[in-house]
Amino acid sequence: MSVTARTQAARARAVALAVPLALLGGALLSEHVGGLWPCEMCWWQRYPHAVAILLSAAAFTAPAETTRSRTLTLLAALAIAISGAIGVMHVGVEQGWWEGITTCTTSGATSLEDIMQVPLVRCDEVQWSLFGISLAGFNAIFSLGGAALVAVLLGKARKAAR
Repeated sequence: MSVTARTQAARARAVALAVPLALLGGALLSEHVGGLWPCEMCWWQRYPHAVAILLSAAAFTAPAETTRSRTLTLLAALAIAISGAIGVMHVGVEQGWWEGITTCTTSGATSLEDIMQVPLVRCDEVQWSLFGISLAGFNAIFSLGGAALVAVLLGKARKAAR
């Protein structure tokens, strides 16, 4: 494999790790530092990022140009894209374009006392936005963009390897 192919594969792998780390880290900071409690659909967006972190970290156990590393990186990109797709669905619920789930979440409350102290969070209400884009919207944009970037980099690596 050429140096260019190796470099592109290494970049793809790095992006596949950086994107979910940044987005999941941002979600955790917004919750624990910013006081923004996640709704049920927010939780759904976090799970694929956790999977993507594990897959992309596993990709670092082999040289970037190997089939194993590239496959794990591609699977991580797929998990990132799934989170982005859930983010799109969540934005649609927030905007009233379609109905979402009908239950609210109590963010991990396990007892009646916990439930009474934790705010109920509705999936159809935007808690925070910037320039009219909610956190779900930002997740959708960055997740889908990040997954696309990983795919492009892997495509360039494959093309350069020929």
